[in-house]
Amino acid sequence: MTALLILIWLFGALFRVWRLARYFQIEGYDNRRYLRWLAGRIERLVMVRALIFAGVALVATIALALTGQNSELIYLLIWGISGVMAVWPEPVKEIKQRFKLTQRAARLLITAYALTIVATIGAVVALDILFALSTTAQFAAYTALGVVIYHLSALVLPLANLIMHPVEAGFRWMFRRRAANTLRRANPTVIGITGSYGKTSTKEYLAHILNGRYRAYATPKSYNTLMGVCLAINDGLANDLSHDYFIVEMGAYMPGEIAAICDLVRPQISIVTAVGPQHLERFGSLENTARAKYEIIEALPPDGTAVFNWDDPLVRAMYERGYPKNRIGVTWQNTDLAQQLRFHARNIRSTLDGLQFDILDTETGEEQHITTRLVGQHNVTNILLAAAAARVVGMSLGEIALRVASLEPAEHRLQRRVLPGGVTVIDDAYSANPVGAQNALNVLSLYRNGRRVLITPGMVELGPLQDEENRKLGWQAAQVCTDIILVGAEQTRPIQQGIRQAAFPEDRLQIFDTREEAIAWFNTALRPGDAVLFLNDLPDTYL
Repeated sequence: MTALLILIWLFGALFRVWRLARYFQIEGYDNRRYLRWLAGRIERLVMVRALIFAGVALVATIALALTGQNSELIYLLIWGISGVMAVWPEPVKEIKQRFKLTQRAARLLITAYALTIVATIGAVVALDILFALSTTAQFAAYTALGVVIYHLSALVLPLANLIMHPVEAGFRWMFRRRAANTLRRANPTVIGITGSYGKTSTKEYLAHILNGRYRAYATPKSYNTLMGVCLAINDGLANDLSHDYFIVEMGAYMPGEIAAICDLVRPQISIVTAVGPQHLERFGSLENTARAKYEIIEALPPDGTAVFNWDDPLVRAMYERGYPKNRIGVTWQNTDLAQQLRFHARNIRSTLDGLQFDILDTETGEEQHITTRLVGQHNVTNILLAAAAARVVGMSLGEIALRVASLEPAEHRLQRRVLPGGVTVIDDAYSANPVGAQNALNVLSLYRNGRRVLITPGMVELGPLQDEENRKLGWQAAQVCTDIILVGAEQTRPIQQGIRQAAFPEDRLQIFDTREEAIAWFNTALRPGDAVLFLNDLPDTYL
């Protein structure tokens, strides 16, 4: 009978491993990031309900023993029901990113399940060998063992990940080698793009511009890790070896990651968009972030070309380091330095219909008027960077202007659409940083015919700057919005402070626990002519 009790706790532990595997996957199969998330809230480690039901069963058993009851069936019912109630999975509040049972995930789960089962069987055998227990004590001991196994199951995934590391390293080596061979056969000119923000938009704009004359292939979506780039090569470039240009977005959470991507793709042109506090909690400082981004410049050959956003002080410092010889700076804010830099935007107009400005190429003296449906002045920088790279490979400003006119925003990056009911949605939900948030609010401020609504969970991964930047966001939002909807009471507390410092009307501030609740409010409260900005969409690990 006691075997049934162990099975209940074992199945509970295995199901908990399954659930936690989703978060492990979201954290990129990185042990440190997963353990940091796990330790972030005590309820992720300590399962209070399991302790309560185990305690209730123990008290009930002691009470029965004192009255002379000694029925194994009664004990099994008590301990079995308490075990089922203890491990019965609680409903998940909200799922935005579902678990993908990839081959790697399957290998990890099989290893984690094997570890959990072997550990449970070993503990039961050891308990039976070492101790001669009465029926009552056996139920209590097996439940205590089940509670321990159930809690330790949260640590099985990183252990399984360590065990599988040599196997996964072998798969990664084969995957990378296949990508390198494909890239060597295709032999496109590689353009690398990195930055704390703006890199995906710049990548997609550049691909669109280049495809007006050449054949360009860009890494899809946000495939910006080494394995993501390999996947883009093996699944995309391998199917068509005739591309002239391969545009590679490169992201990083730590030093050396961009250098590893560059070692694979060997860029001839590199673009740096910005250095900001995005992922600051992982880099530790802006200086460390800048050093990591500079790896894309160091990887260039001496005759390569680097394109820099001069309006960002830390990117400007990269330009001033003097490598490579062919360096191009772009600006729209530093007009006094326009003649020192290759590309300059001026006469900028921002309206609900999009952006208009003039691009000046100081090297040739050419000037071209630009019109685009894109909104947000940060897109002036992104277009300038893309235009500079396109000029390097031979496109004229006239060709570039023609392609820019048909640009569409990158997915979830200030995408605008008008719903059938007449409400305008500004979708900037991919991620948020201080500069991008201010630009998004500037776009929202252009709408004057109805309410201006912000729906946001705030900004994350900003390290020691996070609370202060979110307070600023709250204050800035209060200057623009008629209504503010926050998702997550605890997560958005600094934003609430900034909103209240600006004396924003309390009845215009709503705080919901989940995004679904905020969407339900959105679906019922808004009217034709209203505009709503969705700013950031946190992954499930922040819920």
